[in-house]
Amino acid sequence: MAKAHYYGLILAGGRGTRFWPRSRRRHAKQVLNVAGERTLIQATVDRLAPLIPPERIWILTNDFVRDEIVRQLPEVPASQIIAEPAQRNTAPAIALAAHILHSIDPKAVFGVFPSDHVIGLPKIYLRSLRPAFKAAEKGKIAVLGIKPRWPDTAYGYIEFPRTGHKNAAAAFETLPVASFREKPDAKTARKFLKAGHYFWNAGMFFWKAETILDAMRRHQPKTATLISSLPAFAHPDFAAKLAEVFPRCESISVDFGVIEHADNVAGVPCGEFGWSDVGSWDAVYELTPHDANKNAARSELLCADSTGNYIDCGHKLVALLGVKDLIIVDTPDALLVADRSRAQQVGEIVKLLEKNGREELL
Repeated sequence: MAKAHYYGLILAGGRGTRFWPRSRRRHAKQVLNVAGERTLIQATVDRLAPLIPPERIWILTNDFVRDEIVRQLPEVPASQIIAEPAQRNTAPAIALAAHILHSIDPKAVFGVFPSDHVIGLPKIYLRSLRPAFKAAEKGKIAVLGIKPRWPDTAYGYIEFPRTGHKNAAAAFETLPVASFREKPDAKTARKFLKAGHYFWNAGMFFWKAETILDAMRRHQPKTATLISSLPAFAHPDFAAKLAEVFPRCESISVDFGVIEHADNVAGVPCGEFGWSDVGSWDAVYELTPHDANKNAARSELLCADSTGNYIDCGHKLVALLGVKDLIIVDTPDALLVADRSRAQQVGEIVKLLEKNGREELL
């Protein structure tokens, strides 16, 4: 059941460079359907709807992709899909959202959600959100912890108390957070996995608007002062003032800039709900059904002695002979062929295109 003062903030400003050539500035990862019929941002709104209806969803994005998000989400009021005047990381973005929500509803409680994740078991996921919102209502900063499935070095970790996390996960309850850990090296990640009480930080946070504004004033005073100088969202000068103020905010993540310094943090150690941050083409390969030779294809595929490949080449037939573990993604103006083990490095291609002035391919 949705509550009147619950809101959702979806952060959708990323470029998704590791999903080139399909992800471009004006058609970035979050508006692609890389893991289903609905795009990633449409799926995000869909699964939140039982708890947060679309009319209480707010989206922060950029000028390049805003129009496409408005087109894809007619159920979300267009005035609530806002292009940031500059990229300033998550702390200023969240402070901006908190300022807006507090100006329209002083009792606002909101969750922060990435726009480009996949949740395989949305009903269990929603059960995990409820205790986080309840903790937020009581003035806590709440976070979700994802039980790690392997010793990943790409995520930060949330440390819960050594005992109690299993019972809390089963009962959908919060626990105090013992500490936050930065992205570890491989040895430390294996140690975290073995210990059992370290969970992935999935970048989903919950708080009252006034709670995070207070925390910003305490830990990020410059940005807090700039954001507090903005008029109410309904004021006719809001957009002009935002364009003046926002680029002057410090670029820093809310994790590093605020949450890791706070003393009122509670976490939900979540059970399995099929979470993936869909961080690369290799992650899409893992989410896509495989044939008998472990190939995953979104195009018609003809294979001979080929295994472990991911194919996304539109409506054309793709024939593979004697190749393995490749990513092949074809668009009208570019073709990517990469080793699957190097999927995380596709963004390096985008840097090369920028260096070479190939704006038409960005």
